[in-house]
Amino acid sequence: MPFPFHSAARRLLPLLALLAPAAIAATPIHDATQLVVVTTPSWDAPAGRLQAYERTEHGWQAHGAAFDVALGRNGSAWGIGLHPAQADGPQKQEGDGRSPAGVFAIGEAFGYAPRIDSGMPYRPMLASDYCMDVPDSPFYNRIVDAETVGADAVEGSSEPMRLDLHNDGDRRYREGFVIEHNPRAEPGRGSCIFAHLWRQPGESTAGCTAMEPGHMAALLGWLAPAAHPLFVLLPEAEYERLRRGWGLPPLHP
Repeated sequence: MPFPFHSAARRLLPLLALLAPAAIAATPIHDATQLVVVTTPSWDAPAGRLQAYERTEHGWQAHGAAFDVALGRNGSAWGIGLHPAQADGPQKQEGDGRSPAGVFAIGEAFGYAPRIDSGMPYRPMLASDYCMDVPDSPFYNRIVDAETVGADAVEGSSEPMRLDLHNDGDRRYREGFVIEHNPRAEPGRGSCIFAHLWRQPGESTAGCTAMEPGHMAALLGWLAPAAHPLFVLLPEAEYERLRRGWGLPPLHP
């Protein structure tokens, strides 16, 4: 004789089927079909591994091979993005030398050249472009042109976007893309977070994710706005804890 709740469960199945799309839509990655995933050994690790994924009819599939990336010199900390706020673990602050952890939209690509081979919106940087990392600035966490906003408005910024012109040929911002951390520009919660080139292999950053030029070019050539690409950075233990609830792919070996 079947247990009494079996018939009730059968009556609930249509309702559960209706609720399933809403549950999926509630995950931080619900409409993304491209993910750039970085995992680290721990909160304090200044380096990690990057694996790209694309969503297919068979689920998430790895795109290309994983590779090493450099992170903030002090590791990572929870940032402000598309994921629910997390109370356990370090919290990203301006100047802490940590890369923001969580799920983030990928913003515009940028670089030194007039154009690049990418389907992403692209902004060529000028000698007068700065990203504002001064918390009390009205332009905090925005890239602005000093020719437009005035030289006084960018006073104190340590982020000229043409590093090659301001720092003896520095190549780090030659190609990159914006990681949309702290999109509401909450003062002091961290600013100017990018994926960019590393100056030397493995050299840590102030909070960005850095990689070799060939890997950056391949990512920029693959990313597509229609795929709603997202950037995910998590310590491995946090990734495994949150993977199913957030709809993340199993880590590629």
